[in-house]
Amino acid sequence: GIVGVFGYGGGIVGRYSDVPDRFPGVEHFHTVRVNQPSGLYYSTENLRGLMDLWEKYGSGMTNMHGSTGDMVLLGTRTENLEPLFWDLTHDLGQDLGGSGSNLRTPSCCLGESRCQWACYDTQEICHQLTLHYQDEIHRPAFPYKFKFKFSGCPNDCVAAIARSDFAVIGTWKDEIQIDQAMVKEYMAGDIPSNAGAHSGRDWGPFDIQKEVIDLCPTECMWMEGDELKIDNAEYTRCMHCINVMPRALAPGKERGATICIGAKAPILDGAQFATMIIPFIEVTAENEFENVIDIIEKIWDWWMEVGKNRERVGETMQRVGLPTFLSVMEVEPMPQHVKEPRSNPYVFWKEEEVPGGWERDIVEFRKRHAA
Repeated sequence: GIVGVFGYGGGIVGRYSDVPDRFPGVEHFHTVRVNQPSGLYYSTENLRGLMDLWEKYGSGMTNMHGSTGDMVLLGTRTENLEPLFWDLTHDLGQDLGGSGSNLRTPSCCLGESRCQWACYDTQEICHQLTLHYQDEIHRPAFPYKFKFKFSGCPNDCVAAIARSDFAVIGTWKDEIQIDQAMVKEYMAGDIPSNAGAHSGRDWGPFDIQKEVIDLCPTECMWMEGDELKIDNAEYTRCMHCINVMPRALAPGKERGATICIGAKAPILDGAQFATMIIPFIEVTAENEFENVIDIIEKIWDWWMEVGKNRERVGETMQRVGLPTFLSVMEVEPMPQHVKEPRSNPYVFWKEEEVPGGWERDIVEFRKRHAA
């Protein structure tokens, strides 16, 4: 709120020195956030243009990239902000990122462009939602910051589960794909495990029992002769087995995403992981991601009404309780939502959940509950 460019409430973080007479070179040292391309795919021409721009208007120092994803340009003066913004948008065709109590710049992993495990097109949804929510990125209106992160598979290469208020993490509904012929080749040592990442280490020959089966968190795998068997009902998609034997195992064919809400670093309360709210949702561009947008806006409508100042949505959920949040989201509670046994001995019912509501015939009640 100290400085900015005309029409924008976010994107520039004001920095002034308290002792400008002692350090005149950093009397003004504002930070400019530049919206990154989806998946961080820069051309060398684009990077040179950004660096030339920053040499012209700023200190030349950058951060690439913060946990949000923006390219951070460190150190410029107030009078340089409008000319910098004009050249950035008109000559380079790039926009400022988010800062303040708004939607922060959406970020994603490489997705289908480079990764065979991607269960949906992370770059497409990241790009489309960035365009769709320009107003929310540049004009702060929320109780506090809100982050989207899009990971193509449960490896979660952008750490959405730990950092974002709205994490879209690729997953699949059907059975994991197993190529038994490739399993045999791994066991015979004909294919290096972990895609060769551990080659040169003196760990001895590959041992599927020790390196895959015994490390499965749900113990859902076993060998029958020379065939690998997996109990898909117990399989939790932690990706360890796929990472170790990528040519033998692969995500299923019915692919989509899980939506988790409420991750954050320490702000008002301590750090917390996101909570799984939507187990599976199709993520396709055919419907312009309307199903995902509907969920986002339902969260925002509730959070902007209930959230306190500087309270992330995860902290609001924690304060009012997950049952209330699930009710707002119109999601049926399920066992996977239970984090720990509740410590409150009271159960609160809604009137519509009680047969007959709050009004009841005492005579009929005593007939049913005779001593």
